[in-house]
Amino acid sequence: MKAELKEKMIREAVLVKVNSYSPYSKFRVGACIAMKNGDLVTGTNVESASYPCGMCAERVALGSAYSKGYKKEDIVGMAISADSKGFISPCGMCRQVMSELMPLNTTVYLLNSKQEVKEVKVRALLPLAFDLKESK
Repeated sequence: MKAELKEKMIREAVLVKVNSYSPYSKFRVGACIAMKNGDLVTGTNVESASYPCGMCAERVALGSAYSKGYKKEDIVGMAISADSKGFISPCGMCRQVMSELMPLNTTVYLLNSKQEVKEVKVRALLPLAFDLKESK
């Protein structure tokens, strides 16, 4: 991925947090996915009083990307930003969805409140992910 696209993706992941609906946890998360064609798709966490019904920023962004017609092979990176001192990583549910909807060698950029960045590959987030092909 070109450095300019990476920087835009990271910036959007930080900016989109203002749209978070997180009245219960007060923990805002923003995600941004970069596509091969240079487009960016964002998502933010959306909570519900019925906690299991909430949606994480990563899955919101992926759902938006697929709704716009993008597919796994179009994705070149994802940035995830949170208001935390340390690095956060996606929850287990997001890790599984990411492993199915993103190329396993895609770099995921984790950002903390100090704008420090940690890079991980989708494959490393869930090394033994459930795979429909492997389950048959």
